[in-house]
Amino acid sequence: MKKLIGIILTMMIFAQVTLAAPFSGNAKTKRIPAGTKLELKMLNGVDTSVSPTGTSFSAMLMSDQTADDDVILPSGSIIRGDIKGIAEPRRMSKGAVLYLNFDHVVTPNGRQLPLSLNVVGRSDLTYDGGITTTRGYSDAWKQTCSKSGEITKNSINWGENVTDTGWKYVVVPVAAFGGAVGTAGYFVYGSIADMIKKGKHVHLETGEILNVILVDPIDVPVI
Repeated sequence: MKKLIGIILTMMIFAQVTLAAPFSGNAKTKRIPAGTKLELKMLNGVDTSVSPTGTSFSAMLMSDQTADDDVILPSGSIIRGDIKGIAEPRRMSKGAVLYLNFDHVVTPNGRQLPLSLNVVGRSDLTYDGGITTTRGYSDAWKQTCSKSGEITKNSINWGENVTDTGWKYVVVPVAAFGGAVGTAGYFVYGSIADMIKKGKHVHLETGEILNVILVDPIDVPVI
């Protein structure tokens, strides 16, 4: 019986050593430096209206990461994270703010390496790195101005498309005048509404591309 127990213990110790070998501190590694820009594809959507803080998400690396001409982190590698925090929408059209935490990347040999990423290259980023819809009334008002201007433009285009050459010079000015009236009405209504209503929630679609930057270097184990 003692002999059997000894054999079992020996096998367990051998298994532990074998499993630990790839993660040894002496394992050869190659570094992806801080400041490296990565492109990620969201594998599942995130919506601040239904996804609470702590909700996990996954993203996929879109390009190979190399060192010394060797691919050390191939495209398709999975990066996992969770929602770090959410600021709810408020009045004066202040939109929700979504804060993402990128936790780790899964290497080709299955090891999970911690990483820190910041989202970059978006016009809807807040000063502290969150993703929003509108920063407040000023942003919402600019959007209202843009939409109201489109009303006149679309009216003129409609007038040009529905008439032949003979009637174009009659219909187009009328359409333009109607568009201008509609523009003024939309602008007044929209400007007042922007002061009263809450901002929108943030929604990241499945398949949406995120550009991120590596805050700290990653040392990737290689064979």
